[in-house]
Amino acid sequence: MDPDAADLTRRSARLAELAEQRLALAPTNPAAGERARQLRDHLEGFVRPRAADLDAPLLVLLLGPTGAGKSSLLNTIAGAEVSRAGVLRPTTREAILYASESDAKQILSGTRLRRIASDRIVQAVAPASAAGVAVIDAPDIDSVERDNRELADVLLEACDLCVFVTTATRYADLVPWQVLRRAQERGLPLVILLNRVPRDPEDREVVLGDARRLLAEAGMREADGTLDLIAVSEGDVDPRVNGLTRESVSPLLGRIEQLTSQSIERRQVAMDALAGAVAGLAPLVHAVADDLEHEAIDAEALRRIAETSYAAELAALSRGLRGGVLLRDEVLRRWHDFVGADQITRFVSSGLGRLRGLLLTAFRGTPTAPVAAVEEEMASTLEALTLRHASDAARRTASAWSERSDAAALIDRDPTLWSASAELAPHIREGLSTWMRATIDDVRTAGGRKRAVAQVAALGVNAVGVAVMLGVFAHTAGLTGAELGIAAGTAFLNQKLLEALFGERAMEQMIEQARARLDTLLTSLFARERERFDALATRPATLRELASELRAAATETSS
Repeated sequence: MDPDAADLTRRSARLAELAEQRLALAPTNPAAGERARQLRDHLEGFVRPRAADLDAPLLVLLLGPTGAGKSSLLNTIAGAEVSRAGVLRPTTREAILYASESDAKQILSGTRLRRIASDRIVQAVAPASAAGVAVIDAPDIDSVERDNRELADVLLEACDLCVFVTTATRYADLVPWQVLRRAQERGLPLVILLNRVPRDPEDREVVLGDARRLLAEAGMREADGTLDLIAVSEGDVDPRVNGLTRESVSPLLGRIEQLTSQSIERRQVAMDALAGAVAGLAPLVHAVADDLEHEAIDAEALRRIAETSYAAELAALSRGLRGGVLLRDEVLRRWHDFVGADQITRFVSSGLGRLRGLLLTAFRGTPTAPVAAVEEEMASTLEALTLRHASDAARRTASAWSERSDAAALIDRDPTLWSASAELAPHIREGLSTWMRATIDDVRTAGGRKRAVAQVAALGVNAVGVAVMLGVFAHTAGLTGAELGIAAGTAFLNQKLLEALFGERAMEQMIEQARARLDTLLTSLFARERERFDALATRPATLRELASELRAAATETSS
């Protein structure tokens, strides 16, 4: 292999890898997806295989709109009816490959057409004397079937020479001009065959003059060698082959015969096509990189919506949890009966220092703390509040996303995004269970450190742990014993009990540690819920990194 071709093969392989990565990110914009596919198909279908083998058979593509005469032209080139002409052609979904057996085998076993299913290509055998040049008749570029248009697009990226067939009444149509612009972008050698041109000299000149004007405005002129224009008059048909007369397309037939007979000419066409393809890579690569950077901006906006919604609901949940004791009156009264019992009241009012040595006696007959009931009520309330705020965050995010064109389809595909996930409830219960055990462990550690083992043991480690948990929700709410209501009174007694057991500073530290641990749990739960949305919007950094790599690879390939 030529050293330059080998280096180009390596560089184009890197670009092809990046193009695959871009497609794997599933562009939400159809136009962006189309540009990414064009880049991938262009690299895989032409640049890499052509750079690897400049002497491989040339692939001449017949391309054009419905009824323009592509099949008739192929029949003329073959000198026989190898493609049924007309709109009722039975192979409208397939491309017809007219090539010698050896060329067809080489082309179909290579990588240039590997993205085309084998049943989409019909072979028409050319004589061995035609070896070196293969002609392929593509499906109509304006077909109502998307698969047909996509097949024609892939073939456009894979060919060495394009013969664009149109008519005197359709040469200015929008779709053909889009295809011509793509052929021009990739620097593809181009022949335009204008079929059914009026025979009247004045009418003929009007049509050809207007066609040349449009081509010149698009930067394509016969004079500078960027294209050949062949005009076929109305009625120039050969019924024997169901094609055009050989005289009407003699310039094209002569060129194909010359390429077939002269390997040097074929190699030159291959090199010209490759050079044009490489030169045409940069604009397309930069367009794909631009798409990625635009998507990064959109992804940031989407993620910001989710982040803001979940942060607001988490803050609202945290404020609600610090507003008072989270127990129903029935359960709250049972805990009030415990912390308000005479023995505990005397303990709190007498002070810890005056009861040393008498603690076990002092607590004898104390009512049993309703630990299980309070823990269950606390967990149930926390779960319900967390689910409610998480669902509100999901609803706010989904609503905002559904109003954006770049995210509405994502929301439509998954109705579960409008509420909290099914996994949140068990995750809450598991997290709260861990939090409660950790709080009780804190009590056990603090009791030993403060030599309050006997006091804590008398009340029960779990009971004191519950008192700390309740302190998380009511301790900083500004409640005092002078306030009315059982919640205020219970909170006041609960706080005084903890002060008597551990001292004010140690109590503050213990409650703050429990609160921080609960905040961490809730933050992680909300982050996990928000991830459902974040996962739908690719990380902006990933998109920008890929855009940067594409630009660098394009620069290297073009240098």
